[in-house]
Amino acid sequence: MKPFSQSKKSRITGRYKGILGVTCLALTVAGCSGQPQTAPVPDPSPSPVVTPAPSQAPAYKYHFPLTGKGTNEQVEDRPLMVMIENSPQARPQTGLDQADVVFEILAEGEITRFAAVYHSQNPKVIGPVRSIRPYYAQLGEGLDALIVHAGWSQDAINYINSRKLAHFDQVYGDDAYYWRDKERSAPHNLYTSVDKIREGSEKKKFRQEWKAFEYPFLKEDEKVSGDKAERVKVNYIHGYYVSYEYDAEAGVYKRSMAGEPHLDKDSKVQLTASNIIIAETKHRVLDNEGRRSVDIDGPGKGMLIQGGVKRDVTWERKDGTIRVYEDKRELPLLPGQTWIQVVPVDSKVEIESGDKGSATNNSGQ
Repeated sequence: MKPFSQSKKSRITGRYKGILGVTCLALTVAGCSGQPQTAPVPDPSPSPVVTPAPSQAPAYKYHFPLTGKGTNEQVEDRPLMVMIENSPQARPQTGLDQADVVFEILAEGEITRFAAVYHSQNPKVIGPVRSIRPYYAQLGEGLDALIVHAGWSQDAINYINSRKLAHFDQVYGDDAYYWRDKERSAPHNLYTSVDKIREGSEKKKFRQEWKAFEYPFLKEDEKVSGDKAERVKVNYIHGYYVSYEYDAEAGVYKRSMAGEPHLDKDSKVQLTASNIIIAETKHRVLDNEGRRSVDIDGPGKGMLIQGGVKRDVTWERKDGTIRVYEDKRELPLLPGQTWIQVVPVDSKVEIESGDKGSATNNSGQ
């Protein structure tokens, strides 16, 4: 819903009446009597009455905890965390543009995979959906999210079962909440939606109310400073190169994947980020399949990139999610979507434009 405002025009409640007629009458009477007559002087008009405009009401009653965007409806449902594939056959994906937060982390060997978190928007199509790993399950638990996936590694399902996490596994029992797209070949064609998962959550009698947490967000007109960062390149392995370019007019970073604009399949819109968190963390390969152990708890080194500037930070998973700190003070985010790039320690991250600069939250939220 859009914010609204009211204004009232001031009205003049009196006016001069009959000045010309009174003057003519006085002159006529004077002529008949032969006596000089003075025309009556009309009473001055009252001062205009100005009704003061009411004070501006807040634009929104609430805000979404994961984006800082305003809303007039309090949303108390648990978020969804959906595992989304990122192999070349899965691109372009659908629904990433409507996620509140997206984590990108290496899965087996040479590929990355997304954990997309949905709370403020309800996309009708999300996917392609793929299998889960234990560190993603840890993220889902911290978010108190409904975890959505298709298959698992043994360590992942052991963790989910031991923690009794609310989850939907298309491969083992929950196929009713997914569908296959005939335009693509399996396994790169599995999709779901927020509505289907919400329906399944009620049928499976999962807890609906969210144990909510929220990020801190920059206040309107509050500034951040740092090194200018117009272009950012995050080098995963074997061609999984992610890059962002700052759009100063829109105040967001436009995302590319493997040198091409990263688009949403249905909307054709390029994916963007208001905030980019780069978190360096320990990775360890576990088996011949290339499955990994990834430390998502920290603390570790990282970067916060927002509003055209970059700051070096430390990161730590605390109170449900990865957060960033400078001199032990948690740094606020700009309202909007956040992408969290989890990378191995000493990964190559390139930043172009190293001059000092500043950014202001002009979002109006």
